[in-house]
Amino acid sequence: MTYTSKNNNPKVISFQIRKSPYFEATQRYGCKSYIIYNNMYLPMGYQGMVNDYWYLKKGVTLWDVGAERQVEITGPDAFKFLQNLTPRNLTNFDIGQCKYVTLTNPDGGILNDPVALRLAKNHFWLSIADRDIWLWAKGLAQGLQMQVTIQEPDASPLAIQGPLSFNVVADLFGNWVREMPYFRFRETEIEGIPIVLARTGWSKQGGYELYLRDGKKGDRLWELVMEAGKPYDIQPGTPSYIERVESGLLNYWQDITDQTNPFEVGLGKLVSLKQEVDYVGKEALKKIKSDGIKRKLVGIYIHSKPLSQNAQPWAIECNGEHVGEITSAIYSPDLDKNIGFAMVDIQCGKPGTKLAIKIDKEKVDATVTSYPFIDNSEKVWAGVIR
Repeated sequence: MTYTSKNNNPKVISFQIRKSPYFEATQRYGCKSYIIYNNMYLPMGYQGMVNDYWYLKKGVTLWDVGAERQVEITGPDAFKFLQNLTPRNLTNFDIGQCKYVTLTNPDGGILNDPVALRLAKNHFWLSIADRDIWLWAKGLAQGLQMQVTIQEPDASPLAIQGPLSFNVVADLFGNWVREMPYFRFRETEIEGIPIVLARTGWSKQGGYELYLRDGKKGDRLWELVMEAGKPYDIQPGTPSYIERVESGLLNYWQDITDQTNPFEVGLGKLVSLKQEVDYVGKEALKKIKSDGIKRKLVGIYIHSKPLSQNAQPWAIECNGEHVGEITSAIYSPDLDKNIGFAMVDIQCGKPGTKLAIKIDKEKVDATVTSYPFIDNSEKVWAGVIR
């Protein structure tokens, strides 16, 4: 199928790549680019990276994140099975709560970093990053011989993000949404459209995710949100590369992979080594913790002209020796600095350490720092890690 843009350049859309319930709406509203995420089209830009970024930080934006698929776990052993998937202790996991978790492989590497939602005693969703976790979960359930059903439900998130998102969602559903704690959700509806409304989202500007539970109603839900957002100048948007680096949000396949472990990337708080459950990767994580990590993910300032996002890792040197690589880098208009994340040898990870980065054929200076670069966590994500 081919769509034609305003400048008459063809956009080739493959039938082999799945589309979210909001795909047609993103086309109408002028989405200019997509990436493939969980074998689906994920919008990546409307009015340009910087314009979309400022709309998110100062106003309210609507994102099609239907590619953020759900792995549904149900059955008598659902909780027990989920605890075998993750090193995070889930003992205090309430119905109606979300928890950020890591899923680890037998070597302690991170397979995914989803948000888990508990819809009932034995009913969970994993809202996953870009990977076939559905297949991993089905295989593990078979191997453990647990009484669970693993499937992909009809559930497609639509994110409303930005400081004015609270007004839009309150106008849609009522002022009760303002009192909803972060990382909590409620099942609700609008015009008979079934929704799981969660106070979550992949930004630290504040907002919600609406998990649509009827894929046939995606276009209508999009238009309902856009209509409610008119008084607040709502704009279609996407997850912002710039904002997520500023806010210290890590991206799977860039900053996190199955070759990194939670201790290396600052997610050690999500690892419980004392619980009795023999979850996948437990023995490996015990050894990693005991031996100590040899490298770590750090924040970094890059002292050069404003950078576009890096398309590939850049090599890092310290005292003439290769010590790691840049995983994410971008120019921050708010900070007027180039910022990023870097995986470096542990001896080079102290804030203030001077490094050199190879960008194409040029070497530029850089300095290790802590992250997040802009911290809205107390205001926006209070209570997420507890």
